[in-house]
Amino acid sequence: MTGLSKMARVADGPGGARVRRDRAESGNEHMSTTPPGPAAWRATAAGASASFVGIGLARFAYTPLVPELINAHWFSPSAVAYLGAANLAGYLAGALSARRVGRWLGDRRALRWMMALASLALLACSVPVSVPWFFFWRLVSGLAGGVIMVRVAGAVLPYLKGERRGLAGGAIFAGLGVGIAASGTLVPLLLRLGLSRTWAGLAVLCALLTALSWNGWPRPTAPAVPSAPGEGQGRPVRPARLRLLLVEYALISMGLTPAMAFLADFVSRGLGRGSAGSTIWILYGLGALVGPTLYGLLGDRLGFARALLLITLVQAGALAALATAHSLPEIAVLSVVIGSFPPGVVPVVLGRVHELVGRRPEAQSAAWGRATVAGALSLALSAYLYSYVFARSGQDHRTLFLIGAAALGLALVVGVAARFARVPRVAEEEAAHHIAGVRGASVRE
Repeated sequence: MTGLSKMARVADGPGGARVRRDRAESGNEHMSTTPPGPAAWRATAAGASASFVGIGLARFAYTPLVPELINAHWFSPSAVAYLGAANLAGYLAGALSARRVGRWLGDRRALRWMMALASLALLACSVPVSVPWFFFWRLVSGLAGGVIMVRVAGAVLPYLKGERRGLAGGAIFAGLGVGIAASGTLVPLLLRLGLSRTWAGLAVLCALLTALSWNGWPRPTAPAVPSAPGEGQGRPVRPARLRLLLVEYALISMGLTPAMAFLADFVSRGLGRGSAGSTIWILYGLGALVGPTLYGLLGDRLGFARALLLITLVQAGALAALATAHSLPEIAVLSVVIGSFPPGVVPVVLGRVHELVGRRPEAQSAAWGRATVAGALSLALSAYLYSYVFARSGQDHRTLFLIGAAALGLALVVGVAARFARVPRVAEEEAAHHIAGVRGASVRE
């Protein structure tokens, strides 16, 4: 008994927490696949709510409001374009600071308070005090979205079963698509009450979802997902392949920006179709609804590298076609296809990151953070580039769509080059793992 008491005192000493943590981690493979605290569906729903609030509405609700902001004389057309880019600049700042925020607050608190901050920013936008005021709060909403994008996957996915990571990631990031769809259907209804009340109504909805998901986040204990033996855990990260993925994702982000920011305005003012812009944005939102789940399943079936190439090819063609389209039926079909891309590409890139770094939560979180920063930096810089080109070209939307299609074409080239460049190395690596496995089996026998 004395020896046991002494061991207990040592375990509770200065290094006791570390000892207990090491023991928990070493026994991780024996833990249940049920997430600690809330059920798996509640954790997934909380993740979807966070992406809905922080990005789905905080960013995408702005697009269908652009014509109204101009028509109501809140801001000039050029100011509206730059204010839209403010959200993307904040998104970059949030992505850059996300890991520090996560360490400081923990994922549960960080995600809760970022959702609350995004709700507050939407409410502040209901009062058009000045351009700097509006710019600041659009920046804040973007910052909240950037933190959410980096931290939400790591806060939920490690506690879910791993057979369908693409589907699970798609479910979490489906909140982006739901937010886009809601912005296309809810915003026109709210606009009947006035522009200020529209912003306030969006803020109330986000605050409600923040409250409902408050206790849905898993507790910060050791992840509960067992990994199959040798399933990528011992494979080294290949920096070259990861860097190529970051370049590819940055180009993809540049390619999706024009339609994301200017599609509704293109139809409403560019083609002179007025309220049809809202209808087209609803169709864009319908595509966004199915994109994350569809593309996540595609990644599970084809592998995320192949899925990323395929959807990038389709999107490049769709955006190039939009640049030459004139009829509303054609634009409607293209809008559904293009709308599936901004939220749908996220779980595919996330899955590709996991393929490259293996099932190591810390490595996954760090790599996904770098990917998010690459995408955010591209979004912010390209948004200001597009705003400049838009103003200098006499508000020519088609030029923006062509630039976006060219960016997606370059992303496709980078993806293909990376895939072919890594074939011999992958074959060699898999052969080495196979030989090691055979030798290990022989030793055990």
